[in-house]
Amino acid sequence: MVHIGNSWDVLLKDEFQKEYYQKLRIFLANEYKTQTIYPDMYDIFNALKYTPYEKVHAVILGQDPYHGPNQAHGLCFSVKKGVAPPPSLQNIFLELHRDIGCTIPDHGELTQWTKQGVLLLNTVLTVRKGQANSHANKGWEILTDRIISLLNNREEPIVFLLWGKHAQNKAALISNPQHLILKCSHPSPFSADYGFFGCRHFSKTNQFLKEHNLPLIDWQIH
Repeated sequence: MVHIGNSWDVLLKDEFQKEYYQKLRIFLANEYKTQTIYPDMYDIFNALKYTPYEKVHAVILGQDPYHGPNQAHGLCFSVKKGVAPPPSLQNIFLELHRDIGCTIPDHGELTQWTKQGVLLLNTVLTVRKGQANSHANKGWEILTDRIISLLNNREEPIVFLLWGKHAQNKAALISNPQHLILKCSHPSPFSADYGFFGCRHFSKTNQFLKEHNLPLIDWQIH
């Protein structure tokens, strides 16, 4: 069974027993055996492994993993060091530079954010090589909706950064008024000019955390 290694194990224990998840496991076992699937099966739950439930201060929601070789490693928008940052990530770095003056890094690995309480969660956690959304509607969305609902139940305030329509559809799961929801267009080159650039979500996140006496996020990637 799944072993995340922190508080998520207890919170999601019942979920991993449910019929939909058992069906998803069978589907994935066959997919990993017969197709090229990203990320590596040991990286699927990295978002949860790196950021325990009680440490989450901000959530960035992605759709599904990158489907090119060596890109996906279990954190939305992030790529491992040595892999060229894809266009959406380049635009994220550009907005960071314009918003709070971060220098644009020479790699695209966002693990540093996860250690500071930024949950980098895709709503679907696996994908076939070269086939975007190929693992949509197989059960992942039920699990990740549950994760969002559990975070909504937290008493400590959380900032949810919802970029693009897909992420914004999850706003219905975030009902507690103590949380902050920030919405704008997706950082993709097709939509970044329509609201992502200039959204200032990074400074707004830190302003909210500061107002609630929570640790600020150092957005600068080193």
